[in-house]
Amino acid sequence: MSQSPQAEHAMNASDARRDLYALVKRAEDDGVTTLIHKREDRVLLAPLDRFPAARKADAFPSWVLSAAQKEFGDLISRAAQGQPQVLRRNTTPVAVLLPVDTHASALSSDPAAPSGAAPAGGAVNSQGQQDRESVPRRLATLGDAIGSVLTAGPAGGPTFGLPGLDAATGGLQPGRLTLVAAAPSVGGSLLGLAAARTTALVDHRTVLYAASGPNRDDVFRRILSAETGGDYPRLKQGRLTDYEQDVARQLMQAGDVLLIDDGSNLTAEDIAETAPHMEGLALVVVDRLQVAHSARLPLSGHRLPDASQTLSTLARTLHVPVLAVVDSDDSTLLGLLDADVLLTLTATTDPGRVQVTVAERDFGVIGSAYLRPDLLHARFGDAEAAPAAGTGSEDWRLHTTPEERELADAALPYTSGAQKGLPSALTHLLAALRTALAHGDQEAIDELTASLAQAAAAPPQMPDTDEGRRLAAALHAYNAAAAATAQPSAPEPARPAADSGTVSDADDEVRRDDDDGLVPGDEEEEPEGAVFPALKILKDAVKRSKMHPVPVIRTEEREDGPWPLISEDMDGEPGWVHPDVTSTRVAHVRDNGKRVRRDQLDVPASFGDGVLCLIDRNGSYPSACSAVPLAPNKLLHTGPLDAFDKTQAGIYQISIPEWSYPGMPHPLGRLTDRPDDQGRVWVTTPHIKQLERLYRDGHLAAPVTIHDSWTGKANESLFKPFYAAAREARTDLVQVGGEPYKNYKTRLSIALRLLWPKRQEQRSPFWRPDWRMSMVAEASVRHWTVAFKAVQEGHTLIALRNVDAAIFWTPPGTPPATYRIGTGFGEVKAKFIPRGEFIPEGDD
Repeated sequence: MSQSPQAEHAMNASDARRDLYALVKRAEDDGVTTLIHKREDRVLLAPLDRFPAARKADAFPSWVLSAAQKEFGDLISRAAQGQPQVLRRNTTPVAVLLPVDTHASALSSDPAAPSGAAPAGGAVNSQGQQDRESVPRRLATLGDAIGSVLTAGPAGGPTFGLPGLDAATGGLQPGRLTLVAAAPSVGGSLLGLAAARTTALVDHRTVLYAASGPNRDDVFRRILSAETGGDYPRLKQGRLTDYEQDVARQLMQAGDVLLIDDGSNLTAEDIAETAPHMEGLALVVVDRLQVAHSARLPLSGHRLPDASQTLSTLARTLHVPVLAVVDSDDSTLLGLLDADVLLTLTATTDPGRVQVTVAERDFGVIGSAYLRPDLLHARFGDAEAAPAAGTGSEDWRLHTTPEERELADAALPYTSGAQKGLPSALTHLLAALRTALAHGDQEAIDELTASLAQAAAAPPQMPDTDEGRRLAAALHAYNAAAAATAQPSAPEPARPAADSGTVSDADDEVRRDDDDGLVPGDEEEEPEGAVFPALKILKDAVKRSKMHPVPVIRTEEREDGPWPLISEDMDGEPGWVHPDVTSTRVAHVRDNGKRVRRDQLDVPASFGDGVLCLIDRNGSYPSACSAVPLAPNKLLHTGPLDAFDKTQAGIYQISIPEWSYPGMPHPLGRLTDRPDDQGRVWVTTPHIKQLERLYRDGHLAAPVTIHDSWTGKANESLFKPFYAAAREARTDLVQVGGEPYKNYKTRLSIALRLLWPKRQEQRSPFWRPDWRMSMVAEASVRHWTVAFKAVQEGHTLIALRNVDAAIFWTPPGTPPATYRIGTGFGEVKAKFIPRGEFIPEGDD
């Protein structure tokens, strides 16, 4: 930019905020520049050609359009001060906000720009560039470094107060950002609290506790619970014993070195501005970085990589350890956060053990430790290390291995559809492994072992890409580990996870927990006189269709076309908990003696009086069969589409739309966790129709963009005869109960699973992954839609998961009116439990 460009039209900031999407579109398509003014500030909303350096990743602050619209006033002020603000559509830069009244050289992206100009993609502030050129950087010799280490003596950094973990980590090192990564309910926040407690209350050193998730009252109650052994749920009700009150008074005297910042809109920049003013600061704890976007929490969603960089810079600048907790253990996200040290908490099959894997950026995994969760008292204890192989401990045979985790991580580019070139059978097998690991389903992991070992022993030719080479190395490592620990007996046939295709009725809790899925012989029709010949009915329904359906895709065609693109993630099932609610997994022993874990939801007092209302939908999957949009014939490649065609059905690659409706999860559920590098996912027709409705009703800012598609002529009645028969049979059998009803549900589940059998040896009368996933997605969409209607009517949604479970905060005995109470398909059962008790239904 050699001179300030002339804007083609001008407007004030309020109007520009309102019309931001249109202005960006004009800049992107027509090269139009808009002058925007806010009091004395004047900026240009310009196309990227005006400032090519904005295209360089991470060169300047960048914002997705929905976030930019919310923060538009601040962005104008920052741009006017000389800091360009890049506007993105998902991950793609589309326009930039530039200052008007500034020296040309300060924003130049021209290598021939005058002295003092920032280079392309470099800093905007020309003075900063001049300062760096005029002041030589301070260099240290190797001797300086050695002398510093020798004179410093043993490291005296903060610790967790957990000897096993402290030995594995070497403590928290000054100048380094340590990330605690844990899925919700595993206890990641408690490790941050342990480090803060030990540093402040034991070592009497100053700690800054930046509480983006819990508030200061929550932090105090957790500390008091951990220090006294008092039950945390009781302390949340304000009921303290005399002893606990004494300890609380002692903490008031000793706790002046633990400073808590739970202010609203807490950002990483706020933390970085506060920390330098704290005398004797020994540790910064950030609790927490939230993966799910929340307009209320700046430390969430797409802002996390930038926040991580700010915290890393803070650690280096102040030479203090910074410990941040993130509520996810997804390796792709953790790679973006790029911490110096990564502590990953993984739940094991033993509810009394959690594994912590310690990894450093430059060296990978350097150690591990096992902790004993005591979530009732908001703390961890040390647990003895896992026995060595061959010592006879059956429990530890069930734990996941580094080879399994690396194989799952290496498979992501292929299971997500971002990369192609694998046989479909291997893609589906690896997708099943990722799903089992993500759900903590140890039984499913064990059942996959034989198939994984077979695939690793004779892998196919891998694509000659970085992703292909990594996957080949992961398979080789898995094969070596499997050979070293080979078991003499063959495992039972693999079965899908219990919720992957069952008729999900919470009144049959044993079936949900112990369902075995498909085994050889399930593909055979039921004998005469069977309570409910589900498979026969489903086959007859398909045969009677006048559209001449293709129930089986030939084996030789399954490795090409749309089939490798289809995955279990396309169900779009939610696994969501309200961001203000704390969800904890607690140990529970059933009447049959089986040890499981259940959810315990801690609802803050700000929600007012009420109880947890548990909604369980009856027959979600067969209900979806009443009108599921799918293509009975083969799918043809129809490529990018200008708009969704209601006469077609299939699978579609779309950009994930922005979603910021308060109190509701994203309508695409867990699909949003697996985008490709361009922020795109493959979805089935039910989700496309859902997004179209949301846009039409004004809940989405832009229509769905379809980048690719495989479709065929649509039909919604293919499974309707099956639905009608299942509904009629349920009406009778639900009254009978017992074994007949249980057998009915088992056969129903088997028939629907056989739409997409995962093992080649399973001779099913069907092989249509698109039918199967369309049916599951339809169930998920219906589940989400009814919950959304309840929220729109003013009800408070606490949690939404799977295709059948919702939890609301309501007055006792009053479920949301959007649900029909009953035993029929589409109707629900409602239960009410007090605040603080564990949830009786759920995945174990």
